[in-house]
Amino acid sequence: MRLLLQLVIPILLLASPLPVVASDASEAAARFKALYERDWAFRQEDSPGAGDAPARRWPDVSPAAQARRLEHWTAVRAELDGIDPAGLDAAERINYVIFRDQIDDRLAGLRYRDWQMPMNSDSSFFAGVAMMPDRTRLDSREKADAYLARLADIPRYFDQQIANMRAGIKEGRTIPRVVMQGRDEAAAGHADVANAEDSVFWRPLTRLPHAWSEADRAAVQDRARGLIVEAVVPAYGRVRDFLRDEYIPAARETIAAHDLPEGEGYYRSQIREYTTLDLSADEIHRIGLDEVARIRAEMDAIIERVGFDGDFAAFLAFLRTEPRFYAKTPDQLLTHAREISKRIDAELPRYFGKLPRRTYGVAPVPAAIAPFYTAGRYAGAPAGSNEPGWYWVNTWNLPARPLYALPALTLHEAVPGHHLQAALAEEQGEQPPFRRHAYISAFGEGWGLYAEWLGKEMGIYRTPYEDFGRLTYEMWRACRLVVDTGMHAKGWTRDRALAFMRDNTALSEHEITTEIDRYISWPAQALAYKLGEIRLREWRARAEATLGERFDVRDFHDTILALGSVPLSVLDDTMTAWIEGRQAKAD
Repeated sequence: MRLLLQLVIPILLLASPLPVVASDASEAAARFKALYERDWAFRQEDSPGAGDAPARRWPDVSPAAQARRLEHWTAVRAELDGIDPAGLDAAERINYVIFRDQIDDRLAGLRYRDWQMPMNSDSSFFAGVAMMPDRTRLDSREKADAYLARLADIPRYFDQQIANMRAGIKEGRTIPRVVMQGRDEAAAGHADVANAEDSVFWRPLTRLPHAWSEADRAAVQDRARGLIVEAVVPAYGRVRDFLRDEYIPAARETIAAHDLPEGEGYYRSQIREYTTLDLSADEIHRIGLDEVARIRAEMDAIIERVGFDGDFAAFLAFLRTEPRFYAKTPDQLLTHAREISKRIDAELPRYFGKLPRRTYGVAPVPAAIAPFYTAGRYAGAPAGSNEPGWYWVNTWNLPARPLYALPALTLHEAVPGHHLQAALAEEQGEQPPFRRHAYISAFGEGWGLYAEWLGKEMGIYRTPYEDFGRLTYEMWRACRLVVDTGMHAKGWTRDRALAFMRDNTALSEHEITTEIDRYISWPAQALAYKLGEIRLREWRARAEATLGERFDVRDFHDTILALGSVPLSVLDDTMTAWIEGRQAKAD
């Protein structure tokens, strides 16, 4: 494999010039630990649910609260600059890089006021709240009281978000109108509820412990019933009306991040946050075009192997319309996903030395968000709970869910992708909480795409069509590099981006549309997948070439996953040390 990024970015863990103030190692370590512990205490107070305790409220997202955050993290960054990372041990230097990047990303978001756009085409503040009940188990009075308190706080939280979005309209900072059409319907589904028992927020109340007295059960249920009817349902109604009557009509008609206030700097900060790399939009665009060409050659080889009589476009049309490639019922799709999951489970011990204790299940994407959602996603379990993780499969619009793509989706979202990665990261108890509870897209999504590629080695793809499905998923991520930068930095229209995806992937028309709208409303996030996977595959190739017969794939994977979630610079330093260590041990 070509090492596309090897020469693009020289990686040195301590490359950033920082003033050397503390020369004594113990003093530097003590100061750094005190700083990140103090900051973590601020985060827990500032963002309920950031730690392990049950949250009793939603965050304060008012402009005053945003100003407090900006003041706090500006001061933290200044104090961090006064700590010389050379005075830290190897583990703490990794923590230093991760902590520094977290602070920089938070400061950038606050300075560019991204809190005035608290949603995108498939996710939103109000949809996130509606997911809370399915992730909640009221197995103690403390948790029940916390849940009731959060229900009571929903109106305040929603009203603050509406006020922020109104300010965004005045300042020209809105989500593009083209991706907002119909998003009021997601709120309407929770507003148009006649009885509390019909609301998703009632579900945890049906699972109260049998050991509770009838009086305790009735008290909690009566309080919840009143809150759902009198607070939650009206709050969703206000969001629905605001989106339908004010926001969508006033949303901007342009699609580029560059068209936002300070848009060029904003998009550059988004690239840095999601990829952890200092690449320009032009550099990423060129990498994407090179990858598209390479993957296309592999796809053409499969078309020739199956003996299809027609060109690439005709083969894509065949895949999109051939009935045998599509499930007839939602249950059939879920059953197929579960069968693939169990086949992968059986292969894991050959490729991983350490497997997590937490299990996972397969379930449909919640109906309220399914029409705007991707083909599938991993929903992790609440930290510290005994709940499983969930691999969500979208069973809405079955003609848009090809079975030949399901193995790649399962490898990415379940195992050895996000579930394996997240569950192992959760068990890294020795890591500080700011790191244990973090998620870095370039590493996490890069691993998910690497897991799709690894599935070929594991024998998960059983037909040429399923292997083509793997390649179309890889092509999809390569196309993201082209269309995301094209739309946000190079003047591409939405129609041009749609056409590029149609011409190069076997995704259904529905998936192509939802994906392009996601990239429009969530700039640069989609760049993380392919750039992270390229780096991981580079290290796999480099380790195999350097170590030869001494290469141990289980040790290689365990070393990567033991990191948790880290910037790609940390991955580079870790794998360099790992290869050198294995060489020294052999010598």
